Amino acid sequence: MYFEQFYLTCLAHASYLIASEGEAAVVDPQRDVDIYLKAAEEQNCKIRYIFETHLHADFVSGHKELAARTGAKIYIGAQANAGFPHVALTDGFEVKMGAVLIRALETPGHTPESVCLVLTDESATDATKPAQPSAVLTGDTLFIGDVGRPDLSRTHTPRQLAGMLYDSLHNKLLTLPDAVTVYPAHGAGSLCGRAMRAERSSTIATERLTNYALQIASRDEFIAQLTTNLPARPEYFLEDAEINRSGAATLTELPPLAALSPAEVEALLRQGAVVNVNVLDVRPADEFAAGHVPGSICIALSGQFASWAGGILGIHSKPVLIGDTDAQIEEARLRLARVGIEDLRGYLAGGLAEWRKAGLAVTQTPQISPAELNQKLREGNWRAADIVDVRREGEWQAGHIADVPCSALDTFPKELPAIDQERPVAVHCKSGYRSMVACSLLERAGHRNVVNVAGGFDAWHAAGLPEVAEQLAKA
Repeated sequence: MYFEQFYLTCLAHASYLIASEGEAAVVDPQRDVDIYLKAAEEQNCKIRYIFETHLHADFVSGHKELAARTGAKIYIGAQANAGFPHVALTDGFEVKMGAVLIRALETPGHTPESVCLVLTDESATDATKPAQPSAVLTGDTLFIGDVGRPDLSRTHTPRQLAGMLYDSLHNKLLTLPDAVTVYPAHGAGSLCGRAMRAERSSTIATERLTNYALQIASRDEFIAQLTTNLPARPEYFLEDAEINRSGAATLTELPPLAALSPAEVEALLRQGAVVNVNVLDVRPADEFAAGHVPGSICIALSGQFASWAGGILGIHSKPVLIGDTDAQIEEARLRLARVGIEDLRGYLAGGLAEWRKAGLAVTQTPQISPAELNQKLREGNWRAADIVDVRREGEWQAGHIADVPCSALDTFPKELPAIDQERPVAVHCKSGYRSMVACSLLERAGHRNVVNVAGGFDAWHAAGLPEVAEQLAKA
């Protein structure tokens, strides 16, 4: 058996190719599918099977395009009500691919249609003994250190799904042999869970011993914990799931991206909310800080660009892109398409250099070190109320600046933090990526004295500056 994991850091997404005796299967493909075609060619095999463990909510899948280009059949859970030609997976359904047996387990909980795929390589088994499964592809049911969130369904309540998830974990996955390797569809950073570890694989035994969700004693307590303090759900999640239910258009169908002059971009900005303009600057945060188009939003291509773009802009936005190079623009366009943002207005031809050459205004975002921020607090020049911590709740609870509340960036699309526009505001996250996104959103909303904390809370902590954990704060 040939087995390969493809990990897309931008979306913290793992997909897989399995091959045996000239046949191959792809599991949970990303939107751009050439990587699987190339891998299959290198292994001298033909892709005949495409499996979806569920209707993904955080990205647009490439299953429909991959099927069109290979002739492969798509297999998805029977409860998905998929609108494309497919084979419905039910409990115990099996596909024999060369020497590999792929067996489906219906594991509802993250979503109603979720399935896991148990792999058994019969060529690696002693002929005198029964073949044993060697791996399980768990989709978003079981992660490394976590389980799938239960609030991504239009048809079931979070409590209903959490109960189903408990049953799926304990009655299905945890009955597999301890040595079975666990391969999930997401890793640390994905919003499909909340406490994933950084490893890309694990075992049933390791998860049984170390996964917090599998330590919860009772079904009722599991439901209570899984439905409490869930991270904010981006609005585009349910929309992406519906796109995947019908199958997305091929990337080759996207029209050419329009090159816009500085005058055209300025005209769009002047129209403002009338045309729902989002000017998206994808350059590194430090470059954005040094100079950018007034009113533009900074979401750097480094980090989880696509997830933040989907959450901040929404998939129906029609952004104008700003980058340093054509390669940056093309990469940004591809990543946006991966989460369903396809209808772009165009890009600023020549980037910021052309904007400057046209004599148009440029805005800067000052940056401050943690030591300087701490000094201003000690001297009374700034208050805790002047600091915005945009990390998520769990990060904030583990340690934060005293009296500074959690204002997670995830919540910004619904409502910006209530802060005094007449006073300076210092914004920080963990390392500086999210805080620059937040700074740009505050600037666009009219704040004129926004400062980014360089290095974020990591730098604050490394400098040994005062902090408090939420547990101590409540004592």
